[in-house]
Amino acid sequence: MAFHSNWPDYWRRLRGALLHPRVDDGALDAALREARARQPLPVLWLIGKTQAGKTSIIRALTGSETAEIGNGFQPCTRTARFYDFPAEAPVVRFLDTRGLGEVAYDPTEDIRYCQSQAHLLLGVMKAADIRQDPVFEVLRQVRKRHPEWPVLIAQTGLHEAYPPGGEHLLPYPYDRQPWPPQAPHDLTRALRAQRDRLGKWPGAAPACWVPVDLTLPEDGYEPANYGLEALWSAIEAVSALGLQAMLRGDAGIRDVYERAAHPHIVGHALAAAGVGALPLVDLVGVPAVQAKLLHGLGRLYGQEWDGRAASEFLGLLGAGIGAGYLARTVGRELIKFVPWWGQTVGPIWGATTSGATTYALGKAAGYYFANRVRGGSLDAAALRRVYAEALAASSALLEAPPKEDRP
Repeated sequence: MAFHSNWPDYWRRLRGALLHPRVDDGALDAALREARARQPLPVLWLIGKTQAGKTSIIRALTGSETAEIGNGFQPCTRTARFYDFPAEAPVVRFLDTRGLGEVAYDPTEDIRYCQSQAHLLLGVMKAADIRQDPVFEVLRQVRKRHPEWPVLIAQTGLHEAYPPGGEHLLPYPYDRQPWPPQAPHDLTRALRAQRDRLGKWPGAAPACWVPVDLTLPEDGYEPANYGLEALWSAIEAVSALGLQAMLRGDAGIRDVYERAAHPHIVGHALAAAGVGALPLVDLVGVPAVQAKLLHGLGRLYGQEWDGRAASEFLGLLGAGIGAGYLARTVGRELIKFVPWWGQTVGPIWGATTSGATTYALGKAAGYYFANRVRGGSLDAAALRRVYAEALAASSALLEAPPKEDRP
């Protein structure tokens, strides 16, 4: 009864927290850094020559078709760099080494650093370029040190070996052997020649080869991301990182807005889970992460997250979300006073509930903003159903890849 009698006041405080959380950016950044150290990102290491198509692969995997991926890279050694996606609340890190085979470039430092960080190694080479010895040499060096590592090799630029006027062969045939006789002869010869040139290499696990052709719409090849599904299948088959679920969502994704929003929601949910495990900062840090998410989703959908939107959104969700917030707030405060549990179970529970409610809040907000974009009526029952379904589905997505999964 106390909750219902205090609901208007609590609702106002909740609205204020999601609009203007009372935490300075410096404290929040420090909390996020600590949380990230406890929960490292899955790391995909790409190696290949310049212009091999590494950026195109990152663009296709993240779904950031028009994003300026190159401008988002940051240096991590003198010649290697990293790209976190999404930038403000990342779910994955891409490591990119300088173009192998360049004059006066010694990759030793990059190899030493990247192999200490990576969870999955992806070699990238143009199918029509037979001169891949520098890439093969790095692959062999890495496998000598880590013979158990799974390695994917993406063969790119398939259309460059097509005959004049050639088109993609559909359905995609290169994920099984033998390749069909109608496959372009020059292409299949080039694909086989690269594989033969790698030869025998250290370790029992074979290299997994995936031909892809990731082009721009104006190039005129359909589909533009030819072989992307095969690449995703290979990534999921050789790793336990769950990258596809984090970056693409599931079959229930309804439109391009929701597809673009999904990794942002997952990233903020992971950040909230990390902050939620930290004592003292979680009660202000988690609403700050959630506020950043809601503001970001508003921008993505071309909408404004302001007082009017917050009032309408929380009103449509009803008392359920308020009850969840109240339960977490009271529970987190009470459990701190329980010997041992406050230091062990408390952080786990705080992380789980913080991440789950943030994910559900983001999915519900996406539904809310999408309806505003379309100008349709807002169905409170449907909005609550989206929130409840996302809350139930959150646990599988928010499990961080264990450190021992590092190859």
